[in-house]
Amino acid sequence: MVDTSQFAGKTVIVTGAAGGLGRAFAEGFAARGANIVIADMNEAGSAETVALVDKAGAKAIAVTTNVTQKASTDALMDAALAAFGSIDVVINNAAMYATIKRAPFYELDPDEWDRVMAVNVKGAWLVSASAFPKMTQATGRIINIASATVFSGSPMWMHYVASKGAVIGMTRVMAREVGKTGVTVNAIAPGFTLTEASLSLMEDADTYGVSSRAIPRASQPDDMVGTALFLASADAGYITGQTIVVDGGKQFI
Repeated sequence: MVDTSQFAGKTVIVTGAAGGLGRAFAEGFAARGANIVIADMNEAGSAETVALVDKAGAKAIAVTTNVTQKASTDALMDAALAAFGSIDVVINNAAMYATIKRAPFYELDPDEWDRVMAVNVKGAWLVSASAFPKMTQATGRIINIASATVFSGSPMWMHYVASKGAVIGMTRVMAREVGKTGVTVNAIAPGFTLTEASLSLMEDADTYGVSSRAIPRASQPDDMVGTALFLASADAGYITGQTIVVDGGKQFI
């Protein structure tokens, strides 16, 4: 069992934390006493997450962040250090998802392809690049949020699937490059999860894919939190470059 008291006073940066999985990660770490930095373009949603963290008895700040701009990701790290004095865990969760137009690969909009790659891939890279030089060495943790759709090859949104495949590839490279410092880099690949964004995609979202899972129920945002806590903990200090699929046993890889 992970000793969650180890997160007390640690600083956890969560991108895309104005809602969905990002909010669940923020609340999960806050409940264990971590200081939370919410990085998102959605100021209203970020304020709601700050209020939830405050309710949990932890401290939080919201930093309006464009993850596709290095100046913005650098400013995010400066704000985190100014507020809490350290950068211990970074969760790269920000992504284009629900707003993506689904279409066959030969009909995809090239401009939308570029936007998806900018947020989902470049964003995770820039946040990590800004964070690593300022992270707590030996115990620092970078957790990238990929997707189980990489393994199923979900049709009609190849740009999203490709972007999350790139996140897995980046995770492996980053892990090798920083391993000697003690900082670990891992990825979580959620299956279809009932976030606000997922619920907006289809009417039967709450039953979608349930029958094909070994654990036949809908996936909730909180289902991802335990894996993030483990990867961020001292217990996972010798685990790096890995992708953990959290989907109730739909993908066995």
